[in-house]
Amino acid sequence: MAHSSSGFRGTRVGVTEGAGLKNQGEDPLGERLPRICVSYWCVQGHETRPVFIKLPEDQIPEVWDCRRCGKTASRNPDSAPGQEPPDDGDGYKSHLDYVKERRSSQDAEEVLAGALRRLRARGGLAD
Repeated sequence: MAHSSSGFRGTRVGVTEGAGLKNQGEDPLGERLPRICVSYWCVQGHETRPVFIKLPEDQIPEVWDCRRCGKTASRNPDSAPGQEPPDDGDGYKSHLDYVKERRSSQDAEEVLAGALRRLRARGGLAD
């Protein structure tokens, strides 16, 4: 079952209209389904262009997550260009943000000191 906001509505990439079993018909590939590319812009000006199966305008999502920064992007490039969307706590986090949640600065210093000791013991790092 496809997610209700999915633009592909249960199809897979490469699936074509009229595609059946490989041993059926003369042209097993059928006709390619029409697709459209939709532009979304986030508050930082990044453009994201996902590809959807051609759907009615009201079924294409109004917002999409930016692929560069993870913020919410809209289809209107002029909508609230300088305003940050409300932070709902589920925002984008970098790998470093997750590491900082798990380790304190003291833990980081201990891990770094241990790694440097091992490198120096192998002769891979000068004092």
